[in-house]
Amino acid sequence: MRGRGSGRVSMAGMTCYKPGERCRLIYAVREYRGRKGEPKGFCWRDFHDLIIRARTQLGGPIVLAWANVRLHLTKPLREFIEANAAWLTVFQLPAYAPGLNPLEDIWSLVKRDIGNLAAADLGHITRAVKHRLKQIQYRPDLVDGCLAATGLIMDGLPAG
Repeated sequence: MRGRGSGRVSMAGMTCYKPGERCRLIYAVREYRGRKGEPKGFCWRDFHDLIIRARTQLGGPIVLAWANVRLHLTKPLREFIEANAAWLTVFQLPAYAPGLNPLEDIWSLVKRDIGNLAAADLGHITRAVKHRLKQIQYRPDLVDGCLAATGLIMDGLPAG
């Protein structure tokens, strides 16, 4: 999302499903203001940290169905995945398959909600994005609906 030359707001996240528990949305938001040396978006370390945070919150092994984003395929992330194969299994989604990724629908919900926002500045956009993501976190029915829209079935999860 861009704020008229004033920067950008980037989102990264995971929809998490664990048998017998409500689904979860774990996310990170980053602002880019165009300052010298400031990262424009997420780096491999941010994805690493998101996976670690998910493992801590979920308290168990993770099976990750990952979008085929170039950053997900970097050497440091591949090494991290290999080093943690005891609790982390990763499947790459096909090259262009937004219909298989529940997060695409989450991002769509966020963008639709703030699409007509008359933001005073980039900080206003960032606060609106975080607020909407927090609302979605507390609506597991929305997160479940985003998974259902993919047509994917999670073995061991209760039918909705």
